[in-house]
Amino acid sequence: MATSEGAGEGVVLGGVDTHKDIHAAAAMSETGRLLGAAEFPTTPAGYRRLLAWLRSFGPVERVGIEGTGSYGAGLCRYLRSKGVEVVEVNRPNRQWRRRRGKSDSVDAEAAARAVLAGEAVGAPKGQDGGVEAIRMLRLARRSAIKARTQAANQLQGVVETAPVSLREELRALSIPALVASARRFRCRVPTTPEAAARFTLKSLAGRWAALDAEVGRLDEQICQLVETAAPALLAVNGVGVEVAGALLVAAGDNPARLADEASFAALCGVSPVDASSGRRQRHRLNRGGNRDANRALWVVVMARMARDARTRRYVERRTGEGLSKKEIMRCLKRYVAREIYKILVSSTSPDTARSVPAA
Repeated sequence: MATSEGAGEGVVLGGVDTHKDIHAAAAMSETGRLLGAAEFPTTPAGYRRLLAWLRSFGPVERVGIEGTGSYGAGLCRYLRSKGVEVVEVNRPNRQWRRRRGKSDSVDAEAAARAVLAGEAVGAPKGQDGGVEAIRMLRLARRSAIKARTQAANQLQGVVETAPVSLREELRALSIPALVASARRFRCRVPTTPEAAARFTLKSLAGRWAALDAEVGRLDEQICQLVETAAPALLAVNGVGVEVAGALLVAAGDNPARLADEASFAALCGVSPVDASSGRRQRHRLNRGGNRDANRALWVVVMARMARDARTRRYVERRTGEGLSKKEIMRCLKRYVAREIYKILVSSTSPDTARSVPAA
């Protein structure tokens, strides 16, 4: 489906509403006139057709894409490889949708108008280097850990409800010891409650062991990638591979897309939010932003509060000024975000970000 109102409009702005199988696109002139709307398949050929269609109205200055980190990732990479500037577009607000309704073409037009109005100015993550590889491996690791924890809980649950003789034999064991013991079971046909319990424990133990080995392999790969992408980050007090990976993923392969360290702090949810009232002047915790990056900064702050003399002196001074522990930690996370941002921008160069070591 495609509609158009004319060509030769000078500079063209684009807007794209992304979906799994179809992308809806809208072309708009720099004066705000809708030039056309069309739908294209989410294939390499579809990406080429979409860009050719936009250029049929004139030179393309900028394209706003909704969902550059999910369904729009492929289109975003293609447009950037062709020298087209791409900006991230948020979902249309409720007021717009109440006035115009909800359809793919309407959302694509809203994305183009957001570009025209200057509301969409954020550059999307690069997703084409070592940090993107870290993100994918961390995704697999997180799901493996979740499944391993579920298997461990089920192991303990089966032990607690097993026949008395089996329960007393196994209930005092730790999870690794329980797994090792259950994997040695010789299971007969599970026709009795005890035989069925042994069969179930052996099955769950094998699953836990396989997931544990998978987590170990993923940890090795992630460690290599993090050391390659930003070795200076691992030298920061309180930062390990897990914390460094979370912060790298939050910033992306192109941390320079963030305007300054205040933008990175807002991304991590540690920018102060004014909560003053009357004579009381204070700031509260920020509940927004990337919560995984926020957790990573929390880990750094907790480690420094426990072991770093300078941080402990700061906590004592601010406590004497009447600040609560939450307020002090908010301040510390903001300071750490400033320190981390400088390292990310200086160490994650384009060449470094794209160098992925072989498995």
